[in-house]
Amino acid sequence: MAGICMCATVLAQENPAWPLLKPVTEKKALPGTKLLEIGGDLSIAMVEGVDRFLDAEIAKVMQERGQGTRQDLARILGMPRDGKPTENGFEHTGQRWGPIGKGRNYTVRNVRWKTIGGTEASGLLFEPDGVQPLVDIIALPDADQDPEELGGIEPWDKSQRTHPYAAEMALAGCRVLVPVLIKRSEHHAMPMREWLHRVAWELGRTLAGYEVHKILAAVDCFRKGNAGLSGRSTSGKVAVVGWGEGGRLALYAAALDERLDGALVSGYFGPRGRVWDEPADRTVFGLLRGHPDAGIARLILPRALVIETGHFPDYGFRLDAGGAPQRLRTGAGKRGKPGKLLSHSLEAVRSEVARIGGEGVTIQATQRAGERKSWLGLLEKMGVKIPPGNLSTSGPGWVPVKPLQTPELIGRRHMQQVQAIERHNQRALIDSEGVRNGLFREVKLDSVQNYEGSIAALREQFSKEVIGEFESLQKLAAANPQTRSFQEGPKTISYEVMLDVQGEVKAYGILTLPRGMKLDGSEKRPVVVCQHGLEGRPQSTVGEQDHHYYKAFATRLAERGFVTFAPQNLYLGQDLFRILQFKANAVGCTLFSVMVPQHRQITDWLADLPFVDADRIGFYGLSYGGKSAMRIPPLVDRYCLSICSADFNEWVWKNAATDPLALRHSYANKGEYEIFEFDLGGTFNYFEMAALICPRPFMVERGHFDGVAPDKTVAYEFAKVRFLYAARLGLGDRTEIEWFVGPHTINGGKTYEFLHRHLEWPGPAK
Repeated sequence: MAGICMCATVLAQENPAWPLLKPVTEKKALPGTKLLEIGGDLSIAMVEGVDRFLDAEIAKVMQERGQGTRQDLARILGMPRDGKPTENGFEHTGQRWGPIGKGRNYTVRNVRWKTIGGTEASGLLFEPDGVQPLVDIIALPDADQDPEELGGIEPWDKSQRTHPYAAEMALAGCRVLVPVLIKRSEHHAMPMREWLHRVAWELGRTLAGYEVHKILAAVDCFRKGNAGLSGRSTSGKVAVVGWGEGGRLALYAAALDERLDGALVSGYFGPRGRVWDEPADRTVFGLLRGHPDAGIARLILPRALVIETGHFPDYGFRLDAGGAPQRLRTGAGKRGKPGKLLSHSLEAVRSEVARIGGEGVTIQATQRAGERKSWLGLLEKMGVKIPPGNLSTSGPGWVPVKPLQTPELIGRRHMQQVQAIERHNQRALIDSEGVRNGLFREVKLDSVQNYEGSIAALREQFSKEVIGEFESLQKLAAANPQTRSFQEGPKTISYEVMLDVQGEVKAYGILTLPRGMKLDGSEKRPVVVCQHGLEGRPQSTVGEQDHHYYKAFATRLAERGFVTFAPQNLYLGQDLFRILQFKANAVGCTLFSVMVPQHRQITDWLADLPFVDADRIGFYGLSYGGKSAMRIPPLVDRYCLSICSADFNEWVWKNAATDPLALRHSYANKGEYEIFEFDLGGTFNYFEMAALICPRPFMVERGHFDGVAPDKTVAYEFAKVRFLYAARLGLGDRTEIEWFVGPHTINGGKTYEFLHRHLEWPGPAK
């Protein structure tokens, strides 16, 4: 038995699963480069440099303060494309279709009204009794408040820092609608608002956009003249007021709809330079480019605008000193994005108001949201006079009603709103393929040459509108390559490489060369860029580390005669890199807005090496590296082919579908809160990205037991790729898929053959 064990050990040493690599003791630079002398964790240092770059970009955008249009604001809020004016007015809901209670001189009813795509909004309507309402007001609570709280209706949490202003407005003779907003209560281990926002975001929508539609549909109802259930018309003027999340929505709605005569924004307005530090549902793609709070306020003027400050909702969680989430309130969820609702000092609010320019904005500091002086000031600016006799001079100025509904009915009403948005998102998902097809109507398929010419406009759209571009990264700095020998094996030697991209942005990776190749330019080799996945490093692709995923493919390909380069991409460091996505989103960009320039610099540098054939540089990535294989090669001209391993699937379905089968594979209910990309549903799924790579060779590597997606969705999406290449363009030899019996890993079978064939390098002797 001892002899058998010793024999097995010897065989393992002679033919190990991974290459046996050892550190190079004497550090030398690659010829033509400087010696890399920087120590420490170069991967994390690279990510931290990008963090500083993004901070500088945000600061620059905040200083420039461009002015966006209403159309731009509607687009980045993802206002659904099927929004139409509401044809019907408010309808009764609730027990026996009657009032749920009465105040001193007003009646309260549960109502509903149509919004977009056949969905319904719901809320409470406060109507004065027996008199014509003086004005219509849409009063918006914070997300964690039920409409009953604004009316002082039991059960009302009197510890809230809000005044029951809906009831007081009704007492004063106003007709007041209080819509139901989506709460932040936990769902799938994240805030409910984030759960709905994730799916909407992938489909080119936002949760805020859905809720603004509720407001605009209510304006439609009020503008019909007899919108109230009593049938009485008003002065024709409509105002919107809101606190916290309601304040945010009031600001957006008034900016978008000039039919709103005025807005009171409470507990929200201020500088938005740290919007990336807020909860995920506060994310708006490119918000700071033209639409900081001051820019949105300019779209409201010269209509009435009152900003109430001094009281901001407190919600969320953030990272403690050790990097762990520290909850500020319950319900944040372990899978949700770290964040908190920002609070702004009076000085900060005044500073943001000063950026609006001109006059006409009133700042009101109060002790509680919705105090009388604030909304009376708004109505006065709108030209609406409240008779002194309508205002209570003693007591609280309002009378609680005795409702018929219970907390159970209130909870059911909220869930109906959640389900309505879920259903609409799923309908949008079904429709999304048709929307994407519309983008490709002008693409010519009669010849490869005409295809290349006609696809160029879509490639530019993908770069500018989906991936996003930083102007400062469009022109690359001198690479200033720094290298040092790293590891060596029986057949290879590798070098660590650091390149300048621009400013704080660097590119880092490992270059691996076959032993014995000539470096003087007398021979030129093809290159394979070998991209790691989530939380991976270049070291993951070369040896024993993470071998069960990567099979040391960067080294194995070098042993076959290829030059390989394993770059460090940005998806490293858990929350460190995930927050980078939200910083980039704030200025209309993504992580790939940085990674694409990094790869342009990498491929330019590789192309200049005397032993590299500049026309034969391929890309091969696993998992998140496969995600990179779909997004980077379309925009990096030097990549002559791309291989997507352990990632290719029906990506929009994977991120937006919420049925039980989808949730087994989906990111919608997982902890990768940065993975979602704005409006991929309406622009570029994986087939469309592959179409941007075409006519360059493209391949998929797929293990049957890979949990990324079920086989059928992978096959469905690849069938469209195959049809384009083979049936429409006659390029069937340039695309293929390898199915293998295995998990989420590099297989290295037909993909290696694909590289040898298309990079024109002879394979190993058989």
